[in-house]
Amino acid sequence: YRTLFSLQFQSHIIDKRTWKKNTAICTAGRKTGLRMKYDSTVPLETRIVFNNLTHWIRQRFFFPVRIPVYVKSAKRIRAKDGELCVGTFFGPYDYSQSPYIRIAAGDYEDLIREKGEIQAQIALLLTLLHELTHYYQWVNSEKLTPIGEERQASQYADRLITEYLDDTGLIKQL
Repeated sequence: YRTLFSLQFQSHIIDKRTWKKNTAICTAGRKTGLRMKYDSTVPLETRIVFNNLTHWIRQRFFFPVRIPVYVKSAKRIRAKDGELCVGTFFGPYDYSQSPYIRIAAGDYEDLIREKGEIQAQIALLLTLLHELTHYYQWVNSEKLTPIGEERQASQYADRLITEYLDDTGLIKQL
């Protein structure tokens, strides 16, 4: 897997390999990878938007612990703290259990009407990239404050979406 950014970003959270020191993660036979799972009512167009990004990201990064992403047709999902949001990451304290991501994609059509198609796609993808950064924080046992976790996730989501848009040529459509 290639390094995502130039040397100035060598310590990118996604490129870290701290997880290799964790025996609970490195257990032989453990499932790896990124898997997308959609509610049956999620429109095909929305699935294609996510699948294009996940195809791109799987070519670049390794997922040492399988991370299923559940894409819901709801406009918002309820986080464990009761807050309504568009994305959540669950990383269990016990590394032998599985983490997961949930994304609410039910407002995609509303976003298209408000912002246009490309900006609506970017909004969906930023949510996924933000939650994937939380996954890498978890897998690498990052020690950050809750505010630090959110800031880092937002930063890396922005960096990754820029790289994705540049690689796919979508940046020219903006």
